[in-house]
Amino acid sequence: MKSIKPGRVPSMQGLFGSIAAVLFGIFWMVMTFSITADSPFPAARFFPFFGLVVIAIGVFQAIYHYKNATGKQRMSLLDIVVSEEEPDPLNVRFGGKEKTNKYCPYCGEHVQRDFQFCPRCGKAPSP
Repeated sequence: MKSIKPGRVPSMQGLFGSIAAVLFGIFWMVMTFSITADSPFPAARFFPFFGLVVIAIGVFQAIYHYKNATGKQRMSLLDIVVSEEEPDPLNVRFGGKEKTNKYCPYCGEHVQRDFQFCPRCGKAPSP
């Protein structure tokens, strides 16, 4: 049976955003080191180190999003998959059993178990 489960695309977008954050952190450090190198104020020399914070957060986020995008047990937005290939992580996490016909595999509409056709798109859920 097909079911809706968390998707991979939002995590891949998060991965690319995290890589951009790391590159921005590096750019920030280079630019602020060059700007504050001759500063008469000693406190101005701390500004480049904010780039290290951005880089650390970006690396952490990149690792998280990469694992989320490539792993079977993932959490983000929607994907339609066959439940025998990948179990629903929410059902596994909370000890529940997969309910048949909970959502239409074609449009995502909530479908009661005894319905033979989706009330929104009219397609029959596959067995």
